[in-house]
Amino acid sequence: MQIAFINGSIDVGEPDAPANRVYVVDGRVAAWPETLPEAAEVVDLVGGHLRAGFADGHTHPFLAGRELLGPQLRHLTTVTGIAEAVGAWADEHPDAEWIVGGSYDATMVDTGLFDATWLDSIDRPVVLRAWDYHTVWCNSRALEMAGITSETPDPPLGRIVHRADGTPMGTLVESAALLVLDRVPEVSLDRQVEILGRATRTLASYGITWTQEAWAEDHELDAWIAAAQRGALHLDVDIAVRADPLRWVAQLDEIVAVRERVADAPGISCDTVKFFIDGIIENHTAAMLDDYTDVCSRGLPNWSADQLGDALLDVHRIDRDIHMHAIGDAGVRAALDAVTRLRAEDPERRRRVTVAHAQVIHPDDLERFADLGVAVCFQPLWARPDDVMVSLTFPRVGPDRERQYQIGSVMRTGASVTFGSDWPVSSPNVLEGISVAVTRQNPDGTPQGGWYPEERITVDAALATASAAVHVQSRRGADRGELRVGNLADLVWLDRDPRAVHARDLAETRVLGTWCRGRETYRRAETSG
Repeated sequence: MQIAFINGSIDVGEPDAPANRVYVVDGRVAAWPETLPEAAEVVDLVGGHLRAGFADGHTHPFLAGRELLGPQLRHLTTVTGIAEAVGAWADEHPDAEWIVGGSYDATMVDTGLFDATWLDSIDRPVVLRAWDYHTVWCNSRALEMAGITSETPDPPLGRIVHRADGTPMGTLVESAALLVLDRVPEVSLDRQVEILGRATRTLASYGITWTQEAWAEDHELDAWIAAAQRGALHLDVDIAVRADPLRWVAQLDEIVAVRERVADAPGISCDTVKFFIDGIIENHTAAMLDDYTDVCSRGLPNWSADQLGDALLDVHRIDRDIHMHAIGDAGVRAALDAVTRLRAEDPERRRRVTVAHAQVIHPDDLERFADLGVAVCFQPLWARPDDVMVSLTFPRVGPDRERQYQIGSVMRTGASVTFGSDWPVSSPNVLEGISVAVTRQNPDGTPQGGWYPEERITVDAALATASAAVHVQSRRGADRGELRVGNLADLVWLDRDPRAVHARDLAETRVLGTWCRGRETYRRAETSG
């Protein structure tokens, strides 16, 4: 296959390459031929901009695809509106045994805690995920189906929220959500393949050509494999299997077997193990070095220090990389302490280690990422004082820990910084995330000058962090992320050069086409034909 891209600006990765055309042969960037073959497909960029495809260092396509099947709640702003939407969906789907939806906005209730009775007008079990995916809200029927009563103890690493009279309220936190979610009937394999096809097409529509699936359970792998084998995936993906602290040693053999299972699935790999070090600030489960401001608690760590250090050494010995969710400053420190043990056994840094989120970093730990060779995968859309930050986060951490998502500071230490969206927790619109990384402002331009403006970065740095830099997470990414001869042809066609517009307007830039390894994975309708 040969493709010639012409008539646009090109962000080339080498100084002597032409800046207005790119040639692709068999999925790789090639030197422009003396004579363009008649068989070559010609893509007229009509004055647009072509650059290396974006990569997303932290997504959950399977969860996002599942969310698309149920009632859509993200845009709703009242409890009544959610109940009505769920009821309408139930009426339209009378055969659905359970109603599963997301992602509701937890800020619409001051405490972030939702009551089962608010959904009891629906006559079937309902379970809704909050936007954070660490919390669920269910109705009384779902609690009953799961056998959750006043006497039900909190499961390990989870919490059942109770009313003042001791009855279960309907909000379940962290692993307690599984008491209900595990009762939901699984959909067919064909349906799961459809889910992944829709989800990865959504990512491709934002110019994304590679992603880290940052939370996979073993039972989901068959769907990923089938989707890859059927050609249903619209990008390449590395799948990180979640490490379970309650059965870690027994789980090792399963993780070893995963790589062989995906060997014949084109475009996917399973090189990574995912660790949830802690939870999130908004439900008081992020691990903090000092108490939360509003409760006498320091969070809910998932691993003891010795257990986590041992587990990272186990991952090293089975030749896998490491991806760790760490939100609180204690969670971040625990992750770095465990990597310190790992590097004693892995001084050549053969195992890639990424800490995702790093929302609160203690000043004493800032330099340690670079010292230990740990990449930080930030979610740039979160680096602004939006409703969640103002309504739920700030009241829990207090002013002394208000400085969060220190993208600029970490970058200045020399540590590797990557970007991820955490979709469906937040939008996979890469350019919207870049806009926030550059401005640290809300869409209305507040706060003036940006939130902690010293943490802003330049447009060029943000574009690189959303493309070439992300591949530091992937052991198969050495020839991706730049338009150089010989590199894989991961390309995104934009309607304008993002470096030529105001940073706040970047989100208005449109993706016109996406190619992964030279294969077209998305084309905006008006550019086709």
